[in-house]
Amino acid sequence: MRIGIPAEIKSGEFRVGLVPASVQDLCAAGHDVVVQTGAGAPIGFSDADYAAAGARVVASAAEAWAAELVVKVKEPQAAEFGFLRQDQVLFTYLHLAPDLRQAEALQRAGCVAIAYETVTDRDGQLPLLAPMSAVAGRMAVQVGAHFLEKTHGGRGILLGGVPGVAPGRVTVLGTGTVAAHAVRMAVGLGAEVTVIGRTPKRLDALDREYHGRIRTLIAGMTAIEESVRRADLVIGAVLQPGGPAPKLIDRALLKTMQRGAVIVDVAIDQGGCCETSHPTTHADPVFVEEGVLHYCVANMPGAVPLTSTLALGNATLPYLRALAGKGWKQALRDDPGLAAGLNVCAGQITHRAVAEALRKNFTSAGGFFAA
Repeated sequence: MRIGIPAEIKSGEFRVGLVPASVQDLCAAGHDVVVQTGAGAPIGFSDADYAAAGARVVASAAEAWAAELVVKVKEPQAAEFGFLRQDQVLFTYLHLAPDLRQAEALQRAGCVAIAYETVTDRDGQLPLLAPMSAVAGRMAVQVGAHFLEKTHGGRGILLGGVPGVAPGRVTVLGTGTVAAHAVRMAVGLGAEVTVIGRTPKRLDALDREYHGRIRTLIAGMTAIEESVRRADLVIGAVLQPGGPAPKLIDRALLKTMQRGAVIVDVAIDQGGCCETSHPTTHADPVFVEEGVLHYCVANMPGAVPLTSTLALGNATLPYLRALAGKGWKQALRDDPGLAAGLNVCAGQITHRAVAEALRKNFTSAGGFFAA
């Protein structure tokens, strides 16, 4: 199968769909891999590296997009919609719930669009979202601490405090992968950490892991309001796979927060968990509403692209072997978890949560690849 890797064009995005080691693996299996020139340059992988791995380096995005299977990191941008077509499989992050324009472009093209973020494993977990969630969770505390500095508009708080001075307060909304990694970083810095979630089992696991070092609360309006009001840093780490993030912080609550506090809304890919959130970029990552800094970069891991690309590639390669080796229909028949990643096919929305978020008709995916 011909596999294409175009260069990413989203603002501040430096990751690449495949690294040379993965290309070598796929070429050894007999596949034809084409890479747009310069695709890996931002993270130190030259055209020569890809050529040595067996890929053909092509001059234009159109040539990379002409492949049967296109592998990316971020969703197609408006300038790329013209490359979408009916006989094409697109394998990338899509995050369609807040993005009607992209969804309709995929529908019009009639392509097969498989979203990393809704692929599941045997345990119902999200193996292709997990590595980027780990990166984003760790980064959330890092960037939050940065913007809490007075010179960057924050309260002037050192999260770890110093002897004789109380540490900063961090509230984490959610208990999934992003939350777990954010908690690890915040505890490591010495912050006072509160985790709010809906799943007692996950809260219990976190409590045991940190031996009571953190405070855990079952999600409810009172718990959220009280914790958010007193927080220096709030990390929005909630997820409804395929669907929009729940709005947990409205403007009324925002007005009661401390001036110069920071919200890092990691859920912004799915619309954000704060009413006042809107996507930002690495070039202009922060805005202020009601005296509170909002960090809402929709591709946070793009700021550490080498780490992120290597982690993502480790996770996606087994699925790419299946898609390229078996063809997309057989690969989805053989792996229900991979089939859960099918969001759009032949002009239809094939993921129920996405369809509900976009107020579109839902069509069961099974009919498109059944034997």
